[in-house]
Amino acid sequence: MVNFKNSIPALPAVSVKKAVDFYQSKMGFVARHQEESFAILVRGSVEIHLWQACDKSWKYRSLALFLRPIWSGAETFIAGTASCRVEVIGIDVLYLEYKAQGVLHSEHSVVEEQYWGHRDLATLDLYGNLITFYEVVN
Repeated sequence: MVNFKNSIPALPAVSVKKAVDFYQSKMGFVARHQEESFAILVRGSVEIHLWQACDKSWKYRSLALFLRPIWSGAETFIAGTASCRVEVIGIDVLYLEYKAQGVLHSEHSVVEEQYWGHRDLATLDLYGNLITFYEVVN
């Protein structure tokens, strides 16, 4: 029998250093490990990994794209296309914190009641990856 225990989102960033600075200064995470192309961020018991999407070669292949398709998996345009959901307790406090930091999905973002029993708060990281924090309604 297999027992799944945890999941760690891995989000793309063009510059891991800049992304780590953002997560630490704006989102309250702390870097547990950091190198040029990879970082581990933690807040409470949540861990988020960042990996560097740094391949810019796609910019120079536009005319012959059908002959040499983009395929490295680390193209810079991938940053901002990922998303994840993170469970929290105290979502209203987190809303006030992130509103003050300017990291909500939009200026009109609020904590939204979902029919499936969650209260959601959508945020964006430095590169536009969507992180939705949610609290389970009892």
